[in-house]
Amino acid sequence: MAASEEDATNDVAIIFGVTGLVGREIARSLISSESSWKVYGIARNHPEIPPFSSPTNKKTSNLYHFISCDLLNPSETHKKLSSLHDVTHVFWVTWASQYPLDTHESLEQNKTMMSNALNSILTIAKNLKHVSLQTGTKHYVSLQPPFHHDDDEEKRLHFYYHEEFPRITSKTPSFYYALEDLLMEKLNGKVSWSVHRPGLLLGISNRSFYNFIGSLCVYGTFCKHLKVPFVFGGTRKCWEEAYIDGSDARLVAEQHIWASTRKEIVSSTKGHAFNAINGPIFTWKEIWPILGKKFEVEVVPEEMMLMEDFWYSIEMGNEKKKQVWEEIVEKNGLVRTKMEDLANWEFLDALFRFPLKLLGSREKVDGLGFVGRCKTLNSILYWIDCMRDEKFIP
Repeated sequence: MAASEEDATNDVAIIFGVTGLVGREIARSLISSESSWKVYGIARNHPEIPPFSSPTNKKTSNLYHFISCDLLNPSETHKKLSSLHDVTHVFWVTWASQYPLDTHESLEQNKTMMSNALNSILTIAKNLKHVSLQTGTKHYVSLQPPFHHDDDEEKRLHFYYHEEFPRITSKTPSFYYALEDLLMEKLNGKVSWSVHRPGLLLGISNRSFYNFIGSLCVYGTFCKHLKVPFVFGGTRKCWEEAYIDGSDARLVAEQHIWASTRKEIVSSTKGHAFNAINGPIFTWKEIWPILGKKFEVEVVPEEMMLMEDFWYSIEMGNEKKKQVWEEIVEKNGLVRTKMEDLANWEFLDALFRFPLKLLGSREKVDGLGFVGRCKTLNSILYWIDCMRDEKFIP
């Protein structure tokens, strides 16, 4: 992928959250592009899955620089970032997961991180061209019960959400809104910016809190190891109907870079929001049997595959299963991980029992010429292979 329509020789990116699903892919894409990007990767801890498996050439090692930084600490943030005066593009693809999403504590923690970072960067980066923020399609709904939205419940339940859809009114705060507002306040109409809203993120990491691929792979590995059927634990609605968009981490990264280098976007400082979704819709019913075959597990007849009383947090989230995972890791010579490093069973339960339809429109981003699209099944199969290549699963 070409990083820009223009010469990007002097472009310098700082990626906050470089160890995450999308941050890693942004770094990989920028360094492997034909243009000569320089990249600073920021995260609290050094990556166990680096953006580049092995720096095979001098270009890569010279142009990528990792910086460990606790963004909640203002003095440390200023010290670590104060010399990065050459930054031209900011990619914010991180978030603090210590508190539940829709809480005041989560909102304040995430605002503090971004505020500390921008306070440091904006004072020194005199050639800053663009800031790219990642949130999510949860921008359009509240996940806190009761699941209704004013007088438009039916419309919202069956609506393809576009980027200008009004913010929801809820007693529970969204740090997505807070970060957008903070970005506008800090940039003050002087620098262009964009916000990107993925759906179900698909990529690999052993640090992502909402790690779908990791959870799926651990479950598939257990089914094969224990010789049990690969069943779908969730509601019939979530099994049979399209209700959520997949978002391949590579596609989301590509959209971040595209927006930050696109003339129509960079030339305006008013800000743009884009849904960052794969495109074609899918149902678990149509792809689940294919995933079962990928994991080489028993695929039961379709009418037996859906089990509405099967809860992953109950069936998988116990001490006995953790011990079995350690045996699987040892037996197959895998990267040493705890089961909870890769799998979040509560997240899988919530995903497969989601009470709303959360499907986005691609009309805006398509209209501006972003051509990246992919089928969610192909995305999942690709990332399963990556999990195997990285020796996280056998």
